[in-house]
Amino acid sequence: MNQHKLKMISLGCAKALVDSEILLGSLEREHFEITEEPEEAETIVVNTCGFLDIAREESIETILQAAKLKETGKLKQLVVMGCLSERYPDSLSKEIPEVDRFFGSKNIKQIASFLTGKEFAKDDPLFYRSLLTPNHYAYLKIAEGCDNGCSFCSIPIMRGLQKSRNIDSIMWEAEKLLENGVKELLVIAQDSTSYGWDLKPKKHLSDLINSIDSLGFNWFRLHYAHPAHLSKKIIEAMANAKNMCQYLDMPIQHASDKILKSMRRGLGQSGIRDRILQLREAIPNIRIRTTLIVGYPDETDDDFNSLYNFIEEMEFDRLGVFTYSEEEGTTAENLEDNVPQELKNERKDQILDLQASISSEKNQLMVGNTYKVLVDKTGDSISVGRTEFDSPEIDNIVHIKKSVPIGKFVNVKVESSNEFELIGSPI
Repeated sequence: MNQHKLKMISLGCAKALVDSEILLGSLEREHFEITEEPEEAETIVVNTCGFLDIAREESIETILQAAKLKETGKLKQLVVMGCLSERYPDSLSKEIPEVDRFFGSKNIKQIASFLTGKEFAKDDPLFYRSLLTPNHYAYLKIAEGCDNGCSFCSIPIMRGLQKSRNIDSIMWEAEKLLENGVKELLVIAQDSTSYGWDLKPKKHLSDLINSIDSLGFNWFRLHYAHPAHLSKKIIEAMANAKNMCQYLDMPIQHASDKILKSMRRGLGQSGIRDRILQLREAIPNIRIRTTLIVGYPDETDDDFNSLYNFIEEMEFDRLGVFTYSEEEGTTAENLEDNVPQELKNERKDQILDLQASISSEKNQLMVGNTYKVLVDKTGDSISVGRTEFDSPEIDNIVHIKKSVPIGKFVNVKVESSNEFELIGSPI
């Protein structure tokens, strides 16, 4: 039997990656053959990101490249899903008529029906995930959407208000991943710290941390904590969990009280400082990753200095910076985008330079010590992995002077370091 060849292109965040994996798994069960080569595919599905200018441009560029294959390749069908098509379905279908159908970010069943010609029942278990990550780690989405209403963010417009999954369904999926050999679970939501507030009866992230910890993953870690919602109860649950990585991804966005207020972040600088100190007191070894926005409307030199000094004081372990980009439909759209792009870039570079020196010093302190490392890539004579203090793709790496199989844990003695990597040998 000739199998229908399908290429999945997943852009954007880990939450979108999970949607792609669920769709792929469903299609593999329906005898689609998944190909890596776009030129070979009879169907291409592009899962788009609509979050920032740069991501929207990449999404449109990818769709246009795929559309060309209708003339030059075997491509018969092009389907677009995800946040960008959730947000602009009408203008996209006018501009790119080569696309056969546009679907939103929550239409996985409809896409499966469209591609297979079969109706999927409302309660079909969508756990046929086909992982797009290496087999030893996987993302687990615990909620969809967001209620926070930050002034700059279009996520609620694209993904709706928060809908938490119940603990039973999360645990069922986590157990399946564990059975399939996943060693590291990355728990994700737009704001994981407000998980469960919308459930009846109300649940809390601390309940979920305790449940996941009991399953026995080697590692699990948490992404996207909102400082305003990081309660003592959550910090306690993190400190007491045996298998939880000593790591937290907590975007603070800014540190000037004026800007934080305009961003509607719910905490000023002293509140954020307080949360960080509580975390470091409860979990002395914790590594905190944060994300910032520079060049937000009306960001003065004083506001920027306030942010710069705060980063210098708090010494985050990992850090990412975006320059502000005006998002249609957000409350910040009503503000004048009045910081010149050149100045935005300059401020971004200043923060990145500061962070590089902080990272360099912190990594230097790890030289001479031995750490447990999970291997993500391997070659003939070297491997690349991560300690528990680093999330895949975005954080630091460990350069191992030996070929070690992917997905294995190995103890590595650190011999040298630079800003973004540790270098060492297995012992």
